[in-house]
Amino acid sequence: MEAAVATLPLTITLIRPAVPRSRAVLREVSLNQTRCSTCSVHDKCLSEGLDPIIGKRVDELVTTRIRLHKGDTLNQAGASFTALYTVHSGSLKTVLLAEDGRDQITGYHIAGELVGLDGIGNHVHACQTVALEDSEVCSMPFDRLERLAREYPAFQRRLHRSMSREIARQQALMLLLGTMRADQRVAAFLLDLSQRYQARGYSPSEFVLRMTREEIGSYLGLKLETISRLLSRLQAEGMIQIQGRVVKLLERGALKELIGQSA
Repeated sequence: MEAAVATLPLTITLIRPAVPRSRAVLREVSLNQTRCSTCSVHDKCLSEGLDPIIGKRVDELVTTRIRLHKGDTLNQAGASFTALYTVHSGSLKTVLLAEDGRDQITGYHIAGELVGLDGIGNHVHACQTVALEDSEVCSMPFDRLERLAREYPAFQRRLHRSMSREIARQQALMLLLGTMRADQRVAAFLLDLSQRYQARGYSPSEFVLRMTREEIGSYLGLKLETISRLLSRLQAEGMIQIQGRVVKLLERGALKELIGQSA
């Protein structure tokens, strides 16, 4: 009986502590079936379009779903790397803690995307991962993930494509920070979100900015005042409309022209 229970997927809930959020700890463990084949984001993550046999093996691989409240930490910088995570719902940010005490946001992750790749090389997480809203992630032990990839080339290719997309996104960020003007960075950021939401079946022209303007500034290497000024300017020029944290892209063609892309 104990062996049967041990194979069931878990949902782990993290507390919302009175101490700093980075100290979130496990509060409750409850049994819950979490099957990739019936998941609401099945067509947006690693199990998309796989042979049913491989899909069953992925089902067996994803045995833990972690529930985070807004502000909870999934993993600390310096923590041992043991697993990759797929965002099931909500969104997260990755934060690099600089030696001078400043935080640099290095990534923004939405449903269907991988989190935790920074730990593969040295088996230690370089970044801290924090929930931007109430979120859930599926945990995939990396040693088992590697074995499954070696066994099934189709799954290995899917894994490599997902990892490649994350690498390409980091390269795009370096391009933003190294070559683009401030207004181009903001436009490119909004267009990137638009494309990612569209790829996951959401509206490409209207979405919620889960990061604060200060966090967007950290991600783009700009000051808070600059972000606020540029968003206001893009709105005044009729390219976007902002209501609170909801942004509408009214003229995506004009945003593309701003960053030098064809409309």
